[in-house]
Amino acid sequence: MFAPLYLTLPHGSVTCLLGASGVGKSTLLRLLAGLPTGVAFHGEVRTVPAALMGQDPGLFPWLSVAQNVDLGARLRREPADPVRTTALIEAVGLEGLADRLPAQLSGGQRQRVALARTLAEDRPLVLLDEPFSALDGRLRLLIGDMAVRLLAGRTVLIVTHDPAEAARLGDRIVVMTPLGLSEHPAPPGHVPRRHDAAAVLRAQAMLTGRLLA
Repeated sequence: MFAPLYLTLPHGSVTCLLGASGVGKSTLLRLLAGLPTGVAFHGEVRTVPAALMGQDPGLFPWLSVAQNVDLGARLRREPADPVRTTALIEAVGLEGLADRLPAQLSGGQRQRVALARTLAEDRPLVLLDEPFSALDGRLRLLIGDMAVRLLAGRTVLIVTHDPAEAARLGDRIVVMTPLGLSEHPAPPGHVPRRHDAAAVLRAQAMLTGRLLA
């Protein structure tokens, strides 16, 4: 259960929703995605068609990389565009791996397939539920930055419990606590920002303090 809250997502920008584990971030995201939450909800959700990417890549082990990228079209019984599929696979840095099975990929590569599948849905709203948290520090930086660049111009909500990620990737940063939502100033500059920029490090420290308060 979380406190009464009001959240708007600015068009064409990245909003990072930061909060400690268990505070209700993923529940809020599932409400926006129109998915079951297992909780009673009283209020109004006005949204648009969304693509969702979670921490688990959710790849079908018997499908190739290309087939997993095309999964949405396959489920809707729509023809997939092989040229576009190839372009998306190349955009996430998986050139030459279209025929590989998930078991033949590293964890970072599987998450890149999930990102390509999210892009393939071509939705105006993209919801990312801690999609990089299972990766090591280096891959978390690389794939997080890649995702923000490839999603430029879309309305994006990233749910995270990592202050550094919020400071680096958010055009807007919203902190969620048991008391509700509050906005925190984002560092200057376009996203993704350098992880070692002074303003990013200051924002990271301040956000960490808010989570510990």
